[in-house]
Amino acid sequence: MRTRGRGRVSVLRPATALAAALALSGCAGFQQITAVTTPAELYTLTPKSSFDPATPQVAAQLVVEEPTAASGVSTDRIAVMPNPLRMQYFPVARWVDRAPLMVQTLLLESFENSGRIAAVGRSAVGLRADYSLVTDLREFQARLPEGAAPGDIVEVLVRLNIKIVDSRTDRIVGSRSFEDREPSASNAMLDVAMAFDGALGTVMRRAVEWTLATVAEREAELGGRRDRFGY
Repeated sequence: MRTRGRGRVSVLRPATALAAALALSGCAGFQQITAVTTPAELYTLTPKSSFDPATPQVAAQLVVEEPTAASGVSTDRIAVMPNPLRMQYFPVARWVDRAPLMVQTLLLESFENSGRIAAVGRSAVGLRADYSLVTDLREFQARLPEGAAPGDIVEVLVRLNIKIVDSRTDRIVGSRSFEDREPSASNAMLDVAMAFDGALGTVMRRAVEWTLATVAEREAELGGRRDRFGY
């Protein structure tokens, strides 16, 4: 069992009340998972702590903005899409916070865990940063894979678009999207949460490594200009 420090709820906390509700077999199954009930379980996800050893060290300060997101995702409810045009929510489980705020916190912790950046924080703390990480949480939901039959297990889709802004010039110095899909081991809520943890973890690891590499390249470019032109 994996647990989080500082009193956070474990991502592996069991959700026995959802076992029957997530038997996704035809329309009746989706009516079950979207029934109006009182949420009984809270789930959180985990930051990344392991990265490519070749990830560069950067002597720069970074602000991580809260991701923007569509209203269907910008909530503490856990989204599921039975088809590409319909969004619903698991009835007896929620995230510990709104999804964008939770992702922002996990990104911050992942950058800190890398040990490869001088300082990282939220914009709200007034950090005078060299760079801002502007993010858009494009996808953050469970869904039935295309062509799935009734009763098939869900997969989780996470997509994060990132822009790196040089705060000294207000220029975008890098932009990229990161996406991962993870099948759930079953339709029990515990396994769905694990699939979210795996997909978001992969996205965050790639995002952190790419951001640090892009900032290191930008800093080297600026350092070369200073050496050449004396500023």
